[in-house]
Amino acid sequence: MDSKIRYELEFPLNSSPQLLYQYISTPSGLQEWFADNVNSRGEFFTFTWDDVEENARLASKKTGEKVKFKWVDESKKDTEYYFELRILEDEITKDVSLMVVDFSEEDELDESKLLWENQISDLKHVIGSI
Repeated sequence: MDSKIRYELEFPLNSSPQLLYQYISTPSGLQEWFADNVNSRGEFFTFTWDDVEENARLASKKTGEKVKFKWVDESKKDTEYYFELRILEDEITKDVSLMVVDFSEEDELDESKLLWENQISDLKHVIGSI
């Protein structure tokens, strides 16, 4: 299996970090923009898109700042891949951005970035940041 490459995307958002954190850290918040369905049992989250389920473990979180989900295999063991959502706030201007860290196959990189752009567009609609 080819190894995936890590990439980062930054999206400016008109939102308070506190509100944004609810949408990136809770199953109900994530379900509004990230996946068709999101369930959690403890630290394990199940994300569903068009009847395809992917499982991840909430590897780390810092309240109001970031969440990191590690993808897990069928036996709930961590894989080497994860996605991280980090809230950035400029100390002077108070502008808020969402930094996305993810992995993609090299030949699917443009498609992966486009997918995130579409999902963040959905998030902007949900939080009224348009």
